[in-house]
Amino acid sequence: MRKTIIAGNWKMYKTIAEGSELVNGLKRELIDLEAVDIVVCPPFTLLPLLSDMLTSSNISVGAQDCYWQEEGAFTGEVSCKMIKDSGAKYVIIGHSERRQFFGETNETVNKKIKAALKAGLLPIVCVGETLAEREKNKTFDVLSDHIKNGLADITAEEMEKITIAYEPVWAIGTGKTATPAQAQEAHKFIRDLLEKIFDKETAQETRIQYGGSVKPENTAELINQPDIDGALVGGASLKVDSFAAIVKKASEVTK
Repeated sequence: MRKTIIAGNWKMYKTIAEGSELVNGLKRELIDLEAVDIVVCPPFTLLPLLSDMLTSSNISVGAQDCYWQEEGAFTGEVSCKMIKDSGAKYVIIGHSERRQFFGETNETVNKKIKAALKAGLLPIVCVGETLAEREKNKTFDVLSDHIKNGLADITAEEMEKITIAYEPVWAIGTGKTATPAQAQEAHKFIRDLLEKIFDKETAQETRIQYGGSVKPENTAELINQPDIDGALVGGASLKVDSFAAIVKKASEVTK
């Protein structure tokens, strides 16, 4: 049985004071809620502090990106070893914004996944199509490309530590949301593809979360779909009320 995972991607928001306030609010609202794995992914500057604040809590911390080298002359980069040392447990890899603005490719995604696994981090690997690609009926081609090449040389055993996040790029920050049927169709395609690449057991055990304008109002309907195992939340993760509501709604869904 796959456990639902709700992760909040804070992107480039929150100072130390603001992040601390948000986490304290989430701790109050979500204390003892164990039905869902809860993750917050703040900017790098907040990782050590929030990891300390959330020690022994039911909320884990993740980074928003990483670099594949352990150390070296790579100005501005942060290694998986450093992220692990900060207390973080998860790391987002291949987010559409990294692909769009910073030149992320399937090759670099693959390197980062391997580095994260080596460091003992749990990767959240993002895949998804743009509006232009969807309108040209390229959704499945894009997903296949992202999955096959991003997960190249990953073993079934390693796959147990990886969460896939399907994020239709056209539904991120736009207010648009894939319908539950559209999201389910993409998630099922990903799961069927994982079965072909690995095996049925691995495909059935892999968590695939949805990311794209997730709100408290659409959470239950999305997660109620058979192949949607949670959400990667953007804007709604920046406020205590909305993120806590999403987690609570998700915890009420029984499949």
